[in-house]
Amino acid sequence: MDITLAIVGANVRTLDPARPRASAVALAADGTIAAVGDDREIRALCGPRTELLDGADLTVLPGLVDSHIHPVWGALLARGPELRAVHDVAGLRAVLQAERARVGPQALVRGWALDYAALDGVAWPGELLEELAGGPALISYVDLHTHVATPSALARAGVTAPPALTGNSEIPFRDGRPTGELIELAAYWHVSDALDPITPAQLRDGVRDNLRRFNAFGLTGGHAMDGDLTAYALLDELEAAGELTARLLVPLLLLPQTGDEQVEEFLRHRDDHGTLWRGGVAKFFADGVIETGTAWLEEPDTRGGGGDCYWPDPRRLRDLTVRFARAGFQCATHAIGDRAVRETLDAYAAASTPPANGGLHRIEHLEVLPDDLLTRCVEERVAVSLQPLHGQWRAADGSDEWTRRLGPARGARVWRAGDAHAAGATVALGSDWPVAQADPRLGIGYALLRRLPGDRAMPAPDPAQALTAAQALAGYTTAAAATVGSAAHAGRIAPGCDGDLTVFGGDPVTVEPDALAELPVALTIVGGRVVHRG
Repeated sequence: MDITLAIVGANVRTLDPARPRASAVALAADGTIAAVGDDREIRALCGPRTELLDGADLTVLPGLVDSHIHPVWGALLARGPELRAVHDVAGLRAVLQAERARVGPQALVRGWALDYAALDGVAWPGELLEELAGGPALISYVDLHTHVATPSALARAGVTAPPALTGNSEIPFRDGRPTGELIELAAYWHVSDALDPITPAQLRDGVRDNLRRFNAFGLTGGHAMDGDLTAYALLDELEAAGELTARLLVPLLLLPQTGDEQVEEFLRHRDDHGTLWRGGVAKFFADGVIETGTAWLEEPDTRGGGGDCYWPDPRRLRDLTVRFARAGFQCATHAIGDRAVRETLDAYAAASTPPANGGLHRIEHLEVLPDDLLTRCVEERVAVSLQPLHGQWRAADGSDEWTRRLGPARGARVWRAGDAHAAGATVALGSDWPVAQADPRLGIGYALLRRLPGDRAMPAPDPAQALTAAQALAGYTTAAAATVGSAAHAGRIAPGCDGDLTVFGGDPVTVEPDALAELPVALTIVGGRVVHRG
């Protein structure tokens, strides 16, 4: 047996019930795990060409997988400075003026991941942004469902009246002029593509760099919720060049504007795959988000929003869901409001066809999840895909836009990871990057603490939904694999499994949760190949 790499003297958490703990692991030349055992057993397998690593003080885990991440959209949307640390107008002014000095007086200033609180209550955000940025600018809020463009940017994009858009999207006008808000992604693309569309080379390099960044956090893979046939070709190109450094599941995205011809084309590509990526999944949006009033709710939010499906004709959404499910696709549906979750479950039940990949149909986000719908997820074997990190923007006093929109009763039990585990659901965890941080150490820490690790001042309003360390780790490993039908060869360290490993300089299960963010990433290994060394 040709052993290319072995780690000995380590703390190996296999997550394999047959052998939960070991001290050494060996990887074969074909990119799989060759053996798991004690140091003596693994050393005996090593040859003169084996890279033998001393695992003292290291913890070896199955490769961590983010179950909801956007490496492609991130390259398109996460442009300009990250604004995650900005929470007020003064802070926004400082960042945008620095960016203006960098790009020049007439260039478009971009930014992303802005906290809604920064411009809370501003009636004409586009005009304020023009002042702060000193010229044309386009920025996105943290959830990427709302954006702000300056009047000069909108003029450059040719927006002189509200355009007809799909998917609950809108560019609002008031008193004959735009407010600057771009609600939902079709509005963003309408403006962004007219201003400075990204080139294929820029997209390729952006995706490659995003994957490398994920590797540095310890991620070996992700469920990339932003696919199309162009993305498939891009991944093939990266793989051929040896630059695909993560194992990816890549759904095909269906939107209200997806026509019948495109549907037929997608159906022919169910089984497309490379070595490190595969398709076989159809991704739908049933609604938008709470903050913009575009989540699909059983009862309106406090401002009268939340009554509409993302699709102008909800029947088409249901019909396409059933059609793709019956064609063997795994279905993944963005459903934040309780009405969206219910309609999605009804569509899956109507299809009554399990995915051909052996996984589970799944629902993403489920921010408003009543008990009866949680019970249905368990009974109907629908995976619950959660991003607990989304809770970080909630305010202790309930003054954040998310809580104000839902009201105290509906906002009391959200991102119900603890309840979902207690009910017996398959709970996969992710970040939704570039919405929340892609670092799985932060994701695991937030799942444990219901606040960011290391930020003891951050409110933790729903401690009952906290997970144990073992449950949180499963969300990034065994549950992520089970959700997509990979449990037989992924999510654990056992002979014959994929050679995907995350190696930390400490044990994330036993370390004090607030120290998780500082846990060193020693190695990230994908398919037996080291893609990151700390």
